[in-house]
Amino acid sequence: MLFLRLNRKKPHGSYKLIKKYLSNEQIRLKKYFDNNLEFYKYCRTNSTYMDQKYFVRGKHDIKLSLDTYFFESDHNFSTSHDYKVAKILANDLIQVYLEDRLSHLQKRSKPINHSNLNWTASKTVLIELIYALHSQGVFENGNVKHIAKYFDSVFNIELGDFYHTFMEIKSRKINRTKFIDTLKLSLVRKIEEYEK
Repeated sequence: MLFLRLNRKKPHGSYKLIKKYLSNEQIRLKKYFDNNLEFYKYCRTNSTYMDQKYFVRGKHDIKLSLDTYFFESDHNFSTSHDYKVAKILANDLIQVYLEDRLSHLQKRSKPINHSNLNWTASKTVLIELIYALHSQGVFENGNVKHIAKYFDSVFNIELGDFYHTFMEIKSRKINRTKFIDTLKLSLVRKIEEYEK
């Protein structure tokens, strides 16, 4: 129910907007923790000396810190602090969920990662392209391994042993730069279409 509320109220929009919403939810949890610090300590230390007052029906003490929920609940069914324990357990789960969402959001917000571009051609042609770009020196201070890892993450593909694949490209007897040549032809065709 709480997760449903969190997701239903979550705004649609930018990284900053969603991050602010999730951070505000964490602040709300922290306030509840701060307001119930003594009871948190009691629960976390597995104490039992107050169980008779907290968890036995009909034994509530008005001087204890009671949630407003207690006054609305069925006293034949509920104790003065069972709702508070349930809320603490739920808040623990929500805290883990919020941290996970923020972590996931952080990963997605990294440069270029905001787009869901998936490489749909073969790994071999991507490796051919990577080596072509590297040989042209288009990436400042980029070695082939670094460039390959970057393409891995950006295009959601696992290139594996790209050096071995490059060795296979090198050993081609005919048309070593098959993909690059095809790219050139496709681009020339597209340019000619626009000129018509």
